[in-house]
Amino acid sequence: MGKHLIIRGRVQGVGYRASMVDEATRLGVVGWVRNRRDGTVEAVADGDAAAVSALVEWAKKGPPGARVTEVTVTESADGGHADFDWRPTV
Repeated sequence: MGKHLIIRGRVQGVGYRASMVDEATRLGVVGWVRNRRDGTVEAVADGDAAAVSALVEWAKKGPPGARVTEVTVTESADGGHADFDWRPTV
């Protein structure tokens, strides 16, 4: 089972999504990431438990320029992904 993340702080307009795609790909994690209109970033990460945990830890700081204040992590049943992609804003 994967993880669903909601990332809060200054996480839009700082390259957060592109950096997360790069980090997830490097770790071999599949899923997706997108901006939300409320200013948060949402992501689903699935794969090897250690790799998903590493991505969650990365999400807590993000790329240079991001200022993460909170990451909420819950279980996700959203599976079946072939890669880690960038979805449209909702």
